[in-house]
Amino acid sequence: MFKLLTRTAILISAILSLTIMTGCTASVPLQPTEVTNHTQQFAPPSEGKAGIYVFRDDELVGSALYKDIYVDGVCLGETAPGVFFYTEVDGNQNHVIATESELSPNQTKVYTEAGKHYFFEQYIKWGVFVGGADVKQVDEQVGKAQVSICQQAIPGTCSNQ
Repeated sequence: MFKLLTRTAILISAILSLTIMTGCTASVPLQPTEVTNHTQQFAPPSEGKAGIYVFRDDELVGSALYKDIYVDGVCLGETAPGVFFYTEVDGNQNHVIATESELSPNQTKVYTEAGKHYFFEQYIKWGVFVGGADVKQVDEQVGKAQVSICQQAIPGTCSNQ
């Protein structure tokens, strides 16, 4: 009897863990379709600016997790699978793209040239207690392809605000 209860408890724990890590797709507030379609045309940024696209395309691990994205310490928004954010920053300067993670923020730095677009993927990784997140720069072709199949999220809402 004890072995059966132990096996059942292990099975329930495994199912709950998988549900947390791969559960239902999270949702965040989205821009109207017209705004998304316009942003996905990749028009040049404003004069003296560089465009920053941050997308999240994970479908399996961590799909139920929301993770914040920051550009130069300012909340860009909270992500979910299949969404992206777009913002413009001053060109010809260094910038920091950061994401919250399980134990501490993860970040990457980029020097942006005015008139160019830069693409970053936020991805979920295994953690000790919950899934963590990280962010990496991807090349323009990969970034455009990924952003083209995502929906644009409404910026400005992070979990710690």
